[in-house]
Amino acid sequence: MTPTSIDKRSSLGEAVQLVRDGDVLALGGMTLYRRPMAFVRELLRRDSPPQNLTLLCFTASIESDLLVGAGLVGRVRTCYFGLEAFGLAPMYTKLATAGQVQVIEETEASLSFGLRAELAGVSFMPGQGWIGTDMLRVRPDVKVIDDPYGSEQYVAFPAVPCDVAVIHALRADWSGNAHIGGNMAVDGELGLVSKHVIVTAEEVVERIEKPVEVSSLRVDAVVHAPGGAWPTSCHPYYPLDGKEIMRYSESCPDGFADYVESFLAKERG
Repeated sequence: MTPTSIDKRSSLGEAVQLVRDGDVLALGGMTLYRRPMAFVRELLRRDSPPQNLTLLCFTASIESDLLVGAGLVGRVRTCYFGLEAFGLAPMYTKLATAGQVQVIEETEASLSFGLRAELAGVSFMPGQGWIGTDMLRVRPDVKVIDDPYGSEQYVAFPAVPCDVAVIHALRADWSGNAHIGGNMAVDGELGLVSKHVIVTAEEVVERIEKPVEVSSLRVDAVVHAPGGAWPTSCHPYYPLDGKEIMRYSESCPDGFADYVESFLAKERG
């Protein structure tokens, strides 16, 4: 490490304390790839887990469904919530249908432009998405504005704030620089816009050698978490554990409590 580098290594138990009641919590990764499962498990193990979270994901899957099922989530912002080929996300489907979780309708455009606006430090980012669609009906907070320099109209996508982002990386260094591999989703943006960033990684080294895809700028904690994305995949370390995803899908929603109990016990073992 250089003399100016800061050692941000932390335990999972310490890292989960950064999430507080009412926070906007972003979970990195994409669908069933490189999701921060070890962090989610530790958050569920907290003596007093945070309540009324706003869950922010580009796409949400089993890691998010566990938090929704455990009652930690009050609002969801994502453009997809499901288990891909393994079916619907059972707890989200049940609770959102019952009106127990608020769903903020999003698309790839609204999330992407919203993160760009937050990154730029402005209240909105203009784009042409949603023009002529019903999305403007279900999101009355999203406005259509006139181009001050021409005759076009644009959608003003509001900035999307984030309190804590959790990103699972292939490799990270002690100061928080991370390499996350090919499918980056919006992890690079989350690593810049969030007030606090937690990086869990398959490997933690003193100084990273591969290209830096998540900057240490806003990273508060670096956690060594081998297997930290399981049962989602983390190429090239391990593939998706389809058997475990299916076990979750078939157990829930009725057997959610039993599943979580056995799931956490299995991880501890």
